[in-house]
Amino acid sequence: MGVGGSFWDLLKPYARHEGAGYLRGRRVAVDLSYWIVSHSTAIRARSPRARKPHLRTTFFRTLSLFAKMGAFPVFVVDGEPSPLKSQARAARFFRGSGMDLAALPSTEAEAESSASAAPVKARNAAFTRSVEECVELLEYLGMPVLWAKGEAEALCAQLNNEGHVDACITADSDAFLFGAKTVIKVLKSNCKEPFECYNIADIEAGLGLKRKQMVAMALLIGSDHDLQGVPGFGLETALRFVKLFDEDEILEKLHEIGRGVYPFPEGFDSPHIDDLPSSSTKRSPHCSHCGHPGSKKNHSKVGCNYCLVDALENCVEKPAGFKCECPSCDKAREIKEQKKHENWQIKVCKRIAAETNFPNEEIIKLYLGDNNLDKEKGVPLLIWNKPDVEALVDFLTYSQNWEPSYIRQTMLPMLSTIYLREVASSPSTPLLLYDQYEFDSIQRIKIRYGHPYYLVKWRRGTASINSNMSGKKPVTEEETSSGGIVVLDEDDEEVDAVVCESAELLDEPDIPQVLSDDGCCFLLTDEDIQLVSAAFPKETARFQEEQRLKEAKSRSRKSKSSANSSLETPNGPRPSGVQLSIKDFYRLKKGLNIESDRKPVREGQAAKDGSRKASDRDLNKSLPKSVRRRILFD
Repeated sequence: MGVGGSFWDLLKPYARHEGAGYLRGRRVAVDLSYWIVSHSTAIRARSPRARKPHLRTTFFRTLSLFAKMGAFPVFVVDGEPSPLKSQARAARFFRGSGMDLAALPSTEAEAESSASAAPVKARNAAFTRSVEECVELLEYLGMPVLWAKGEAEALCAQLNNEGHVDACITADSDAFLFGAKTVIKVLKSNCKEPFECYNIADIEAGLGLKRKQMVAMALLIGSDHDLQGVPGFGLETALRFVKLFDEDEILEKLHEIGRGVYPFPEGFDSPHIDDLPSSSTKRSPHCSHCGHPGSKKNHSKVGCNYCLVDALENCVEKPAGFKCECPSCDKAREIKEQKKHENWQIKVCKRIAAETNFPNEEIIKLYLGDNNLDKEKGVPLLIWNKPDVEALVDFLTYSQNWEPSYIRQTMLPMLSTIYLREVASSPSTPLLLYDQYEFDSIQRIKIRYGHPYYLVKWRRGTASINSNMSGKKPVTEEETSSGGIVVLDEDDEEVDAVVCESAELLDEPDIPQVLSDDGCCFLLTDEDIQLVSAAFPKETARFQEEQRLKEAKSRSRKSKSSANSSLETPNGPRPSGVQLSIKDFYRLKKGLNIESDRKPVREGQAAKDGSRKASDRDLNKSLPKSVRRRILFD
């Protein structure tokens, strides 16, 4: 949720729409709890019998984020919630169930005493078990996992604010209140549409809101720590109020208003009434007939200067909704609006002063504090290790009932990305993809989800058939005969059932293609263009040169075909790309059909056709109807 009152709708006009290549090479902090809850719910809606959808979601999304998008994800897990959030969570539960809210503690002291007397569980047992299983899966994948002291989005925002990560992936809008600079709300890796990326610089430039002003809005309209906020405050009212003050003074002004000390009028943006000249506060008389300055009696005698007439009977009657534009009327309207604005300010201040314990200091400390990490240990070293493939296969085989060959084949995009990064960093190191496949060639450029990739062909090395990774089980004869450990048996009904079931779900990556030619096994994977160029610059240059030659040949063939197919005109061959006039078109078509009509027809064929004309028989039916009509009857 984050900040209440549809806070995301307020920020949406200032979102940037980024493509799949935006996250390549960037570090992103992922709110794991949000990931599990939102996408597991979507999977259950599509497939109610899905087995452990949280593991399926975490597995496929991590592969897509790491391999397809090229990002370096850092997963953050929620810690123990604050007493205020536990109280708000209980209030939300009671509100949804229709139960009485009188039993809930009304003050912070009561909330802390109730929390100390009966500790509130951070999550229920089922969700806690789901989080633990996802963390175990991420450790097998080699992803760094951090445990927050409180909320996960708070630690994500702190990592982003301190420069340890480049963006946060979370749907909680209070990430900006915790100090986040870049937030990605919804990320769909298998979608051509760009995702929404929110930058705090764009929000400050568009709305004029900074971090402390957003904190003030959360205090007024409610948040995860206080669902109610101040009664009578909505999103527009809170935005209008906090923009009256600067960021450095907004929280101090809220403290003063909470104590009953209202700000002075000169603290507001609008001028005070006493600053206006006294002559402008009195409105001159106006005619009731035309609405212009002057009395009706004077207009009947000397006429109206604004209507430009000499008598009242010709004075123009004012229309409905008429507003006079004279200086006195403008001043009067300005004074009226100013009084209305100051009355609104007083009314709003009274609403705030009526609240007890406002503003809540604990909520302000939660948002503005940076104590989400252990200061003694400091920021942990973010390291992305190689995945433990065999442990991962055993884990997913037991928990998801997947075939080992399917799991290994699904892991190949991640393994190939790691392999290309290692080759790019140390080209002299002889490495093989999964200790079995070596780089063969670049087939072509492939567009996937609006982003270009290289379709890379991998050849299984003959000297690496018996080689195994450390801690990896040996390759069986059945796997070797089918083209390696990544090959799926097309006749295996169980494997096909798994693939069909998972293909209907969200974010499953594309499985690499397997080819077999003269006893050799080949793989086709989609790889990032820049990563392949850095790892294999010579092969990439050779492929680009071949592409240029192919394009040159294609252009030459097209130019020759267009020259040969150009139609003859009375003045010579028609230039390519020039359209014939309608007269030339009809003459050309008519001449061609007349020549076809002059061909002799055999007697038997004529007798067989009966009374039909030769022009009817030989007329080309592919011509337009209007052309055939002119040929027949012209």
